[in-house]
Amino acid sequence: MKIVHVAEAFAGGIAVFINSLVENMRQDEHIIIHGDRYWVMRAEDVKKTFATDNVRFIPWTSAGRSLNPFKDIKALRALMVFLREIEAEGRIDAVHLHSSKSGFLGRVACRLIGIKNVIYTPNGAPFLIGKSWASNKLYKILELAGSWFGGEVVCCSLSEWKAYKELGIRAYQINNGITVSAHKKPLVKPQSGFRVITSGRIAPQKNPELFNAIAHYFEEWPAFEFIWVGDGDERPLLTSSNIQVTGWLPRDSAKSLIVDADIYLSTAKFEGLSFAGLEALDMQKPMLLTDCIGNRDLAGKGSNGDLFRNEGDAIVKILRYFNNRPMLPVMGRHSGQLCRQEFNIKDTFLRYRQLYTGLRHS
Repeated sequence: MKIVHVAEAFAGGIAVFINSLVENMRQDEHIIIHGDRYWVMRAEDVKKTFATDNVRFIPWTSAGRSLNPFKDIKALRALMVFLREIEAEGRIDAVHLHSSKSGFLGRVACRLIGIKNVIYTPNGAPFLIGKSWASNKLYKILELAGSWFGGEVVCCSLSEWKAYKELGIRAYQINNGITVSAHKKPLVKPQSGFRVITSGRIAPQKNPELFNAIAHYFEEWPAFEFIWVGDGDERPLLTSSNIQVTGWLPRDSAKSLIVDADIYLSTAKFEGLSFAGLEALDMQKPMLLTDCIGNRDLAGKGSNGDLFRNEGDAIVKILRYFNNRPMLPVMGRHSGQLCRQEFNIKDTFLRYRQLYTGLRHS
């Protein structure tokens, strides 16, 4: 099959998600039309992570994140040109749109040039993550309008699917997935220290201010150590003396730090379905996560961790974990089991392949 992916930018987990599809569908041809938010994650750096030869890239330089009618019309026209040129080379079997801007412009472009086999994966419901009630309302209108242009909405988590259902948009659900490791016993940590870890871009979405406030409460407790694996523009907000910011690390180094942690903490304001969170599940970490879309799917059942709503709630739960250390390996086993059952990349790519093929023959 020939599959065209459209991504306004390689930001957050989108690059990881597309890469995993390409890696697991090596018999198919993948063409990635992409923008570039170089201040977040340079496209040229992302391209180097694609190790297979079944993929090629087309820069979409006119694509931008913010709403701008003039620039968005320019980006729409450019996208239509790209799709026509690709289709002239041979039939496109599926167009897969990633994130809200690509989802809207891509569905309009495909409708205008007659491509019907279109999939849209939001990777985070945009109408729940705006900076105000008005912006969320606007995103709801845009999502509803986008659905009028056709295509199938595919949510990456159950909580995201529920949000689209409540909005009145029909959607499928295919969980994000990772390559799960062989079953291992959870690491039993020494009783002396207590490490709390997170991983990702230090950006408003991840709410480093809340992470810092939680860590600050434990600043006078020598046993507690907080680690943020990653970097970003809001790094200066992490001021508590017990926080270590590692910057971006090689994958094995980052995994080693997470393996040695006692719990995985996410203070995110919203998620699609975090790949960093999935990796922590696979490494059998107890999960303490903000109660938001995406996070609810990683600790919503309580056996492997908890959700929290505010700083005080998180602090109370961390203290409970610290004072009941023997329960952490048990929670870790539940995390590993959840990852194997619900978030295995083999299931993810098989379901997407079936969807691509089903669209092909529709």
